[in-house]
Amino acid sequence: MAITTKESILKVLTAFNPWWKTGAVHPDFTKQYRRFAYYEGMKRLQQTDLRRAIVLTGARRVGKTTIQYQMIETLLKNGVSPQRIVFISMDHPMLKLSGLNEILECYHENIYANQDAYYFFDEIQYAADWDRWLKTIYDMQPKTIMVATGSASPALMKGSSESGAGRWSVIQVPTLSFYEYCALMGIEELKLDASIRPTAFGSMTQQERAEIMIKLSVVQNHFVRYLQVGGFPELALSHNDLMAQQVMREDVVDKVLKRDLPSLYSIRNATELERIFLYLCNVSSDIISIEAIAKELNGVSRPTVENYIQYLESANLIYISQPVEMIGRKVLKARPKIYIADAAIRNAVLMDDSVLTDPTEMGKMVETAVYKHVAAFYYQKATRVGYYRGGKKNKEIDIVVDYPNTNNILIEVKYREHAPIADDDAICELAGEASAAIVVTKRADDYGVHNAPNGEILLRIPAYAFLYLLGHAERNGYKGAE
Repeated sequence: MAITTKESILKVLTAFNPWWKTGAVHPDFTKQYRRFAYYEGMKRLQQTDLRRAIVLTGARRVGKTTIQYQMIETLLKNGVSPQRIVFISMDHPMLKLSGLNEILECYHENIYANQDAYYFFDEIQYAADWDRWLKTIYDMQPKTIMVATGSASPALMKGSSESGAGRWSVIQVPTLSFYEYCALMGIEELKLDASIRPTAFGSMTQQERAEIMIKLSVVQNHFVRYLQVGGFPELALSHNDLMAQQVMREDVVDKVLKRDLPSLYSIRNATELERIFLYLCNVSSDIISIEAIAKELNGVSRPTVENYIQYLESANLIYISQPVEMIGRKVLKARPKIYIADAAIRNAVLMDDSVLTDPTEMGKMVETAVYKHVAAFYYQKATRVGYYRGGKKNKEIDIVVDYPNTNNILIEVKYREHAPIADDDAICELAGEASAAIVVTKRADDYGVHNAPNGEILLRIPAYAFLYLLGHAERNGYKGAE
């Protein structure tokens, strides 16, 4: 007896698509809060003059599937026939065993015969030859619209570059920004001018800065919990933080390391992958040496370490920050910095309650959060985000936003009670070559202008304010999509 029949496929599809009968998406699936990526996805979906399939990529539990349900809800409210919309979860055991052609044939034979449908594929990377099928559908069904999600972005990027050139757009869905977290937790929108962003602090008076900081004081007390569990919508809403961290370990980490990546990349020894990830959790925000990791983890070869780091990046569990050259200054040997994709993942894995009272650990958590926010903010722009280390004294700048045709933005994270900047620090010496030089501080009263001895001006801004204002600026970029 065949395991996958048209009848069994139809039964699964009907369960996943209740709007075929009810005409609406169940409110539990759509949630009230809209991620930035939802607005970006709807903007692309409604851009009829430039047809693209949309691929949402990000770690497990960041809300990619919810964004799809929200898009479906919007389409239904805009008058699209419920039967024209099909949601297909390729992570479901029955659908995994079926070919994409079988599933779509079943849908068109039983639910909707025409070719002007909306296909929503969830975890598309589990479909055999998914990129070939998306290309075929795009080319052969010009009225079909496709939206897909995937947790393994290089698999998606590779398919996008090989089969999808000019056919689909990849939208990254990072973990929640601090701004999104505050909105999700029900904190009312702060009455801030739409143009305000961290770099705007430089052109303000200290009184104007003080007025903004007073408004931002509402979100200050939420910052530490955000660092602990706040990056994942469902877990952020939990009333039990310890349980939320356990779920994060099981769903975000264990399933990815023990199931998703071994399945996608034919990894035989998942234990080595786990050991490497644990090592990276401990050194998040540090410059790493592949040789040192291989030596530390006895028996793991250098090529294995390199490959597994790429796989972890593919699963959106880590960011890799590469060195950036400043004008006329060569960087030292090109070794990357590694950041865990969200400070909350790092906390869940390390299970160390003392991190909140350890200044060094808190500094790593905050730098990890700052890098994540900056990388997410500039993802859609023609920039890259890295770090600088070099010069005569081998000084480092934590984060550099590397613009191709203009001066860079320099960011140094000094999350401690007293955050002095030495006169010979790299950010002081190179501030003149930057469009902005920012020192991210800890104390709520540690903000304003820092005058370097060479006459250059640095901006000091507390971490919670920097992250919130960056999210505020990003949010204002999507208002036209509402």
